[in-house]
This record gives sequence, C-alpha cells and structure tokens, in this order.
Amino acid sequence: MKYVDEWREPAKARRYAEAIARVTTRPWTIMEICGGQTHSIVRYGIDRLLPEGVTLLHGPGCPVCVTPAGVIDAAVAIAARPDVTFCSFGDMLRVPGDGDSLLAAKARGADVRIVYSPLDAVALARARPERAVVFFAIGFETTAPATAMAVLQAEREQLDNFFLLVSHVLVPPAIETILGDPGNLVQGFLAAGHVCTVMGYAEYEPIARRFNIPIVVTGFEPIDLLQGLYLCIRQLEAGAAVVENQYSRVVRREGNVLAREALAKVFTVQAQQWRGMGEIAASGLGLAPAYKRFDALERFASGPAPRERPGECIAGELLRGRKKPCDCPAFGTRCTPEHPLGATMVSSEGVCAAYFRYRPRQAAERADGANPGRGAP
Repeated sequence: MKYVDEWREPAKARRYAEAIARVTTRPWTIMEICGGQTHSIVRYGIDRLLPEGVTLLHGPGCPVCVTPAGVIDAAVAIAARPDVTFCSFGDMLRVPGDGDSLLAAKARGADVRIVYSPLDAVALARARPERAVVFFAIGFETTAPATAMAVLQAEREQLDNFFLLVSHVLVPPAIETILGDPGNLVQGFLAAGHVCTVMGYAEYEPIARRFNIPIVVTGFEPIDLLQGLYLCIRQLEAGAAVVENQYSRVVRREGNVLAREALAKVFTVQAQQWRGMGEIAASGLGLAPAYKRFDALERFASGPAPRERPGECIAGELLRGRKKPCDCPAFGTRCTPEHPLGATMVSSEGVCAAYFRYRPRQAAERADGANPGRGAP
C-alpha cells in the first residue's frame, strides 16, 4: 500500500499544484490521451487543482469507445451463428452498435462468453474442437501483444477452430489526426503510460517536432498526472516541444522489445475506422497474410464490416476533445449507464461514465433540467 499511497499523497499533490501555478503565466490547453487518465483526473479533481486558464481536454483514449459501431454489428452477427462461441472482454457486451449489443444477442440465446485474456479463448477452442471460437480483439497497443501471443499459441497447437475479430488501434495516428484538425485547440499532450510501456515513446518524437508540441508520458495516479502536467506546462512556457517521460519507473524509450516483435510478426498496419472519428490512415492492426486464416470476418462474414451511421451520441466530438459530457443534451437524462446511447457512457474508461460517476451533481442538474420538479439526490 505504501507504494500506491506515495502517488496519491494529498500534501505532495498540493505541492505540485502550487508548482504548476508558479510556472503558469498564460492559458494552456492540454489533452490526456488515455481513458484511465481521464478517470483519475475526474475522480481526484485534478482539473480543479489547476490555475484558471489551464484546460484539460479528454481524448480518444478508451478502446471500447473508439471501436466502431459497424464492427460491433459484425460481432453480433457472428455471435448469433449456432456454430460459434463468441468471447469478449466484459465491457464490450453492453456497447451498442447501430443495432443490438452482444448482451442482447446473449439474451436471445447466442453463446457469448466473458473472458479475461485471449488465451482463455484459445483454451476454450482447445477444449471444444467442435465449436468455432471467436475472440473479439479490441484495444490499443497495450492489449494487442496478448492477442498476438494467442495467435501464435493457436498456430503452435494447430487449432483450426480459433478466430479473431480484430479491432486493434494505434495511438500516434490519432494524435496526428487531432493536431491536423483545423479547429484543434490542443497545445500539449499527456501520453498513455501503459501504451508506451509496450511501444516506447520514440514514435512520438517526430510528432512533437512536426507539430511543435510537447508530449509527456505519464502514469495514472494523481501525482503522476500532476507531475506530467507540470512538465508539459513548463515546456509550453519555455517554448519547448520534446517528449518527456514522467513514467520512467515503468516506461523505456524502446518499450518492450519482445512484445513489439510479436506484434510485427502477427499484424500489419492498416487504415482503421474509429467511432465518431471516421477512417484514420495507418491507425489499425490487421492480421498479416500468414495469419489470415484466423480472421473471423473472412471466415464468417460476407463482406467487410459495415460503416457506422451517425446517431444521437456525440462521441466523435467528445473523443476529439471538442466537447465535454455536459455539452451533450442527453447526458444524465436519456443517456445513463443503465440506458446508454453510446460507448462513452458504457465503458469503464469512457469519459461520460467518468463524469456521471464522479461528478454526480452535474448529472443530477442535467436530469433536473429535463425533469422539472424532481429534486436532486
């Protein structure tokens, strides 16, 4: 507990907040790129410790949130097949596509199972050779190595009933897309520590140079984030634009070499659809030709996953940092964790879920405005 507590120590947090105030002379806008960072910021009120004029924007850092609706629709269609056992992480089950969710498919009798690792799906395929076992492979570079290892294990065991529905995405192209937006407001980034644990941070250095923007790799505890914000604002005030590593107790510049080698072997980089953001070039991972036999879309679907259609959820604006949850007219009223309109409210790392859970007064005020006469809890 002592190790965790030292990264949550209130007195240390106040000292960093005071240090940030001392170095800040003008307004700055900084985006954290990870949903875990977003939840820590909202939970611990880190944004409320900052000087007036320093604005934190929340980026596309939730892997569940950026999985496009069309891929979820394809997952539901595959799961509905009588010969398929469909495996997924639990937070994907309630995420709506343009149609149903996997949870709705399960309620209708589909064999949908929650797993904690892609290797659980490999074990299930081994135990049930008469069934096609499909694993829903989502997430950033953090979870992709485990998917690669599952493929390599299935290959070693010569399993012909194990398949993947792949929707892995890459962080750097998303950062470049945000920075290339004509309406971009972001002046500095907090990069995700767990992604950089796998990939390192060398690939962020050309982005910092090209866009003249500081990028600081941080962890997820309050002190991590405050240290990262201090380093980022210090660079902004000095006119610097380099990559700094606050999370040095975990992250190395080269990342995890073995994990990167597994990714390079099993996957190829390709264009990818992002929920609310459209297609981003070179931002996704697809199975390499040598491993295409594991591709569930090629095995079970008649064509590519359908593209998402616009809906009421403003996820695209949220994921680009253009708006915050309380800017959405449905937040806290027609969109709640029990009845979500979109993935940003469903996911445990979604920005709407963070605000609903940790800023209940805002949600209650929104609900009261939509339901006059109802008292706030």
